[in-house]
Amino acid sequence: MVSSNFNRGEKLSPVKAAVVQYGILFMMLGLGAGLWRLQVLDVENYRVLAEQNRIRKEPILAPRGKLFDRENRLVVDDYPSVTCFLVREQTQNVDADLPLIAKGLDLDLDQLRATLHRYRGQPGYQPIPVKQDVTADEQAFIAAHRNELPELETIDEERRLYPRDGFAAHLIGYVGEVSEDDLNNSRFAYYEPGDVVGKAGIEETYDELLRGKDGSREVVVDSHGREVGYFGIEHAVPGQALKLTIDNDLQRAAELAMGDRNGAIVAMDPRNGEILALVSRPSFDPNAFTIKIDRTEWNKLITDPDHPLMNKALQAQLAPGSTFKILMSVAGLQEGVAQDMHIMCNGGWGPYGYYHQCDRRHGPVDIHTAIPYSCDTFFYMLGDKLGIDRIAKYATEFGYGQKTGIDLPGEQAGLMPSAQWKVKNYHARWYPDETLDVAIGQGAVEATPLQLARIIGGIASGGHLVRPHVVFPDQLPAEFRKSLADSFPGSGEAYISIDPENWQIITDGMAQVTEPGEFHTAGSAHLEGIDFAGKTGTAQQMSHEAMAKTAKSKSNNPNVWFVGVTPRRNPELVVAVLWQSGEFSYYPARIGAQVVEAYVDKKRRLAGNLPPPKAKPPVEMGAVWTTPGVETKPGAKNTAAAGGRGQIHSGHFFVQNGQIVAANPAGVETSPKRTKSATPPAAVNAKTVPTEVAAALPERRPALKPSSGPQPGPEPGRNP
Repeated sequence: MVSSNFNRGEKLSPVKAAVVQYGILFMMLGLGAGLWRLQVLDVENYRVLAEQNRIRKEPILAPRGKLFDRENRLVVDDYPSVTCFLVREQTQNVDADLPLIAKGLDLDLDQLRATLHRYRGQPGYQPIPVKQDVTADEQAFIAAHRNELPELETIDEERRLYPRDGFAAHLIGYVGEVSEDDLNNSRFAYYEPGDVVGKAGIEETYDELLRGKDGSREVVVDSHGREVGYFGIEHAVPGQALKLTIDNDLQRAAELAMGDRNGAIVAMDPRNGEILALVSRPSFDPNAFTIKIDRTEWNKLITDPDHPLMNKALQAQLAPGSTFKILMSVAGLQEGVAQDMHIMCNGGWGPYGYYHQCDRRHGPVDIHTAIPYSCDTFFYMLGDKLGIDRIAKYATEFGYGQKTGIDLPGEQAGLMPSAQWKVKNYHARWYPDETLDVAIGQGAVEATPLQLARIIGGIASGGHLVRPHVVFPDQLPAEFRKSLADSFPGSGEAYISIDPENWQIITDGMAQVTEPGEFHTAGSAHLEGIDFAGKTGTAQQMSHEAMAKTAKSKSNNPNVWFVGVTPRRNPELVVAVLWQSGEFSYYPARIGAQVVEAYVDKKRRLAGNLPPPKAKPPVEMGAVWTTPGVETKPGAKNTAAAGGRGQIHSGHFFVQNGQIVAANPAGVETSPKRTKSATPPAAVNAKTVPTEVAAALPERRPALKPSSGPQPGPEPGRNP
């Protein structure tokens, strides 16, 4: 009974048996399908993944294109460098290795941790740059700790090498690692963290062409990540080299002329807009950015009140002062107003209740003398006759208040006020008294050195204005040229007709500015034998009343300008000089004259047309010499033969080109009594002195004589 019950309990129902059998069948089918997918359908995908376990792809960074000047002389080069990266997927605990890495690579541990924190959202295989320009000792450290620190990798790359002493730094710009803010910009959509990009100047504008295309190589590694061979390589494509419009010689001359003054210089060919030199002071060293600039150095640059990172040639927006009077002369002559103006300058003018000063009492003034005198009184009256609307019309046509369109980032537009401008921005009417300030380039008028170079050069060219540029456009791809014009809009090419007679009056007046003469504001910058014309300008930073109440300080000195051309009509060079807080406008005129002279001298030298060297003035020299004793009476013994010491002579002589041309001896002494000889000066002439003795003596420079001509004074109307 018991046995039968037990047998009935062990019996499995047919339904349950069928479920188990079908379940096993479906499991086998699922396993078979998975095996089919792995072994047949996805075989290529898993083969690639398996290969990646033993093949590592390393980037080959493309060298940036080099920069050359207009004569194909190297300006910016590249040099070989080694960078160390950290790959987090190579180790399980990167944080534990950081102290050893920081010590071996001479890094700040906190800064290293901050670097890794920046990349916390990136994949583990993303290389993180931790040290650039790795030294030989640091490379040895990485090699010696390969097993302990498998996450450290090195890569060879070409790094930027800029000229020393900040040469053309604002023109060239610099490169640096793309920042997080940059990556949020659409311009950097195709960049990745760690990429090096142009940050300013030419480096930024032409980054797309200069950076080239990176390559890669596939390295076979073992289970420890050590290289054991190469699988393949894709070579990098170097960036395009660019030929700049600048002339190294003129750039150096401009930088030497500017010295350590706070301001800018622009030298441009007004016929085609080619920038020949561009200087901004104070400058900076772009080499400091090629690795990673120290935080202390960066803070010093951005907190400097003189703004060394600012390109003042195209970003300094300041009142142009009396350089604006050239535009006023064009407007006055073209409108038929200035030709008949004959005024008496008594030191100023004030028809609207406020007396506007002129720096001097120039007496009778007309348009022919108003420019070289820079007479404020004349231009006050001219501005009053023209009115602000006509002044603004001409100024806008010639480019005031507009960008020039130069192919450099950060250009500013300046400002040209008008009645409509004041209503729009200040909801107030324009008063006639305000026009008087605008007429002499002050008030609300603002311009950059580059704008002034383009405008004054265009006026001297008969109304032909050009778009400035720093790279020859014929070497650029057509699509890039089009995008460049769209990215840097400005006044560009323009032609404003100027009556030939008016043009001659203006350019002749500008030439008189640099001629010595009473009231001529840049007479001290005259260049003999060079057709050199220009206009000075002084713009006060505060009124006379405010100056009187303020402690005297160099920073309160007016900003001074000079814009010069050579030759005076249809010039081939225009130079704009800004010296901030420079006090007197004839100072920048002398700076501009140095640049013009360097340009003309080089041109003459290349043409073999140098003028004959000027004869050097005679050099005053002192000499002491002896002559042997001589027989003084018939039959007397020779004093030298008898043991005599002869005579000692001394005197002053004038030597020119190695020859004694005159003598003025102080007297003759005899030895041993050393009594003054009574021989008159005329008795000792140049023939008694050996030329080689006098020529071997050190040169004594003649004392400088004070100028007998009139000394230039401050710019009219701006500084007493």
